[in-house]
Amino acid sequence: MEECTMLTEDKKITTFQTAVIISNCMLGSGILTLPRVLADSMKNSDGWLSLIIGGFLVMLAGLCIVKLCRRFPGKTIFQFSTDLMGKWLGSVFNVGLALFYIFIAAFELRVMFEVTTLYLLEQVPRWTILMAFIWVGLYIVLGGLGAIARLFEIILPITIVVFVISLLLSSKIFEIDNLLPVLGDGVFPVLKGVGSTVLVFLGHELMFILTPEMQQPEKAGKAVVMGITVPLFLNLIAFIMVIGGMSVHGAISSTWPTVDLLRSFEIKGLFFERFDFFLLVIWIMQILTTFSILQYTSSIGFAQTFRINNKPILYFSMPLIFIIASVPRDVNELLSFSGVFGEIGVSLFMILPPIMLLYAVIFKKGGVR
Repeated sequence: MEECTMLTEDKKITTFQTAVIISNCMLGSGILTLPRVLADSMKNSDGWLSLIIGGFLVMLAGLCIVKLCRRFPGKTIFQFSTDLMGKWLGSVFNVGLALFYIFIAAFELRVMFEVTTLYLLEQVPRWTILMAFIWVGLYIVLGGLGAIARLFEIILPITIVVFVISLLLSSKIFEIDNLLPVLGDGVFPVLKGVGSTVLVFLGHELMFILTPEMQQPEKAGKAVVMGITVPLFLNLIAFIMVIGGMSVHGAISSTWPTVDLLRSFEIKGLFFERFDFFLLVIWIMQILTTFSILQYTSSIGFAQTFRINNKPILYFSMPLIFIIASVPRDVNELLSFSGVFGEIGVSLFMILPPIMLLYAVIFKKGGVR
């Protein structure tokens, strides 16, 4: 069977497209739940500080990933892991990483279903929504990374405009007192809240597979910083407007506080008096981009580990993703998984990359010194 190979030079993605892919991957389910997660973790309104710190830490981790990839030109993490860890340990790491992406894709899929059935399609069977979404995602991924990047370039600007306008319109119920006092409980809650931001910023690790696919890999650092800045900006707006409009207690008591904020007011005289429906439609498009790049990354992982074409893997992963997405019995059980994924994400993509880079430098691994 044909082995999964790198893109040819004329099909490689630009620096801007790389940044767009990073941004799209990060703008998944987290933006709907982060205000609640941070407020519940910190019990105050200082989560915006945790977001800023978390965003910069993720940027540093992303730059470590880029630096590591630059030592192995033309190779993804699934190809140079064996150079760092040995054949067997590297292969086990690759399989575990690819499986992790399948689980994250299934998680995003199930979150999409829960939000859709709660606010939009109440009576539609679960299997109908899940399978339709999986098939659309498969269609996107089969087009390859170039097609994915071009689609993401269309969706991201729409997402930014709709999110910003929708959230800023909630200023009519915004109360600045809900965000005060700043650092009223000291610095410790802010540092505690940083860990809760990690799952929202998962996506920077895509540089492990995007760097060798770039036309100008020397600009990978610029791409990762640009890619993280957009989700950081949107999540900051979401958190500030949700806490300002609903208070810390209101955010904690809401499962999907960002949506509930937009459902709490109407603007008379406009074509759209309620913006939650419009936002959810755009958000579903955004979730589709997150799901598709996660599915693509997982398939590349298996394909490059076992040196086969990734298309059969994509078809095989469909029922697996469906089954995993169907496992949680309710929303509470589903959201409990996000904490587990966050802890795994911290280990894999925040702690491990600097260690791998340090190891590669000390033992002179890689073709670029």
